[in-house]
Amino acid sequence: MRYPAKYWIPVVLLSLPIASELILRWGLGLGNPPLLQADSEMGYRFQSNQKIERLGKRIEYNQYSQRSEPISGEKPKGTLRILMTGDSVLNGGNPIDHKETISELLEARLSHSGQRVEVLNASAGSWGIGNQLGYLRAFGTLDSDVLIVQIGTHDLTQPTSTRDRVGTDPNYPNRSPTLALQELFVRYLLPQLALRLNKSAPPPEIPSPEDTEVQFQQNLQALQTLVRLAERQGSGVCVLYTPNWTDVLPAPNFPPYKAKFFQLLQSLQIPVIDIHSVWSQLPTTTVESYFRDSVHLTVAGNRAIAEQLFPIFSQLQTSPCYSKKQTLPNL
Repeated sequence: MRYPAKYWIPVVLLSLPIASELILRWGLGLGNPPLLQADSEMGYRFQSNQKIERLGKRIEYNQYSQRSEPISGEKPKGTLRILMTGDSVLNGGNPIDHKETISELLEARLSHSGQRVEVLNASAGSWGIGNQLGYLRAFGTLDSDVLIVQIGTHDLTQPTSTRDRVGTDPNYPNRSPTLALQELFVRYLLPQLALRLNKSAPPPEIPSPEDTEVQFQQNLQALQTLVRLAERQGSGVCVLYTPNWTDVLPAPNFPPYKAKFFQLLQSLQIPVIDIHSVWSQLPTTTVESYFRDSVHLTVAGNRAIAEQLFPIFSQLQTSPCYSKKQTLPNL
């Protein structure tokens, strides 16, 4: 029996969006993004205690807005606790599974070697050095033995991100959308359409060299404050310096503010793990596999950094009598 078009067409038109909604929500995890909240100290942070399956990846935030499992406020006896702070490079974002972040890969590597260790990941997209300082002002170093401050080339001259984008920028939601279809269009499809339509639009205004230098100096001041705060709380401090794509590809080059930045680190006696220098020595095809865009890393890139960190932090003592005053190994 064939039904007239006036019956089956409305059914099809109604079924398509319902089926799409179910596929997007239950198959891809859209409609349930990681949520942020405005914060007076650090601009914004991820809302606490979130567990999400999204785009086939697991995303988890603990009670301290870290992309880590829940922890106790007091470090367990005999455990080496490492706190990492950074931006979206450290966080990994939606494309990176919880177990494939730099912090989780390092923790797994150290644990497999027999250490009792926690590696905590306090990070968020577009965080600058000032945002990392704000996090430490709010939560402290949480009894961590070591603080690893991840700073990329772009962070050296990046302003501190403000709370204004939370809830107004679709990439910084503070509440879940009503529909998965809504998120698909607002967060992904419409921005891509806008990029295509604005190809002829004038490029964004580039800060003057004077403004860039002022911001660089402000970031150096923020870093010095961050270091003093961490040291007062008994945590050793080191810097993980990560490159942008253009720093190493198609050929290695020296970022303009790196020399001044490293001079400050030397004057403060802050050890630095210089991933830029390490990757500058590798074959081009290898380094290409480490980036998924101009700044962010693939799982292979995360794993390469974790492997670079492992021999350094595997040397730290983890016995119950471990002292935070123990100096970091020479890097």
